[in-house]
Formats: sequence, structure tokens, C-alpha cells
Amino acid sequence: MIAIGIDPGTATTGFGIVKEKDSRLFHIKHGAIRTSAQLPLEERLLYIYDQLNEYFSNYSPDLVAVEKIYFKQNVTNGIFVAQARGIALLLSAQKKIPVVEFSPTEVKTALVGYGRAEKFQVQAMVQRLLMLDKIPKPDDAGDALALAICALQTHRQINLR
Repeated sequence: MIAIGIDPGTATTGFGIVKEKDSRLFHIKHGAIRTSAQLPLEERLLYIYDQLNEYFSNYSPDLVAVEKIYFKQNVTNGIFVAQARGIALLLSAQKKIPVVEFSPTEVKTALVGYGRAEKFQVQAMVQRLLMLDKIPKPDDAGDALALAICALQTHRQINLR
């Protein structure tokens, strides 16, 4: 089973692709889709769509994991994140791939065992679980890998019941 995790944003959208086989996790690819603030919003969103669509087509994920949105103080930034998140949801619907959503607290709890863990603790666990030589960068890509791992763990737990 293959999961793609997506950490949405209009400036940077992180993605991480993880495969699970025989209860083992394998890193496939991770990175960041970056857009220029100089471009009109619709062009930035189209670029994110095109890049994610390419990853969906090339890696044929069975699950899509997306971070839930919480508006804290900067509502404008939250709206931009929501627009990029909508692209991931649209692609998932178009390709008929199930979506699972996780809050940052759920990801931290699933990977580290503590919902208020620091980002570096989550990143270190991602590195360990995927047997990477170093912590994945940028942070958005590491977060996306964490989402993909959570999706696979959740799917495995549901199937064991």
C-alpha cells in the first residue's frame, strides 16, 4: 500500500510518499512544491495542482493524508492553506483515492506518543521509521512524510480489527 502525505500551503506544499509492505515502511520520495509570491494566486494553485497530479499519476497512491486546518491567529494565511488543501482533496476525488485527515496533535501522538511533542521529535521519528540517513528537509516535506506514515498506520489498525 502506498500513501502520499500532503502538507498544504500556497508558498510551499510539502509531499511525502511512503510504501508499506509486510508491516514495514519504505520511503519512496519527498519534497516541496514551491511557488513564487510574484505569480497570481490562480497560477500558483494551478502549479500545485499540476505537480501533485504528476505525483498521483506516477506513484498511484492508495491513500491520501492531509493535515486538518486550524485557524489560530492569521486567518488570511489559513485561507491560502485551505485553497492548497482543496487541490489535494480535488485530486483525490478525481482519482477516487480515499482521504484521511489528521490534526498536528494526532500526528504527534501517533509518531511520538505525545500530542505536544516538538517538531524535531516528530522529524527524528520519521527519520528512524523510514531509515533515512538524515532528517527530511524541508520541514513541510517531513511533515508530509509523517502524515503518510499516520495514514498507513491507521489503515493497518483498521484492517486488523
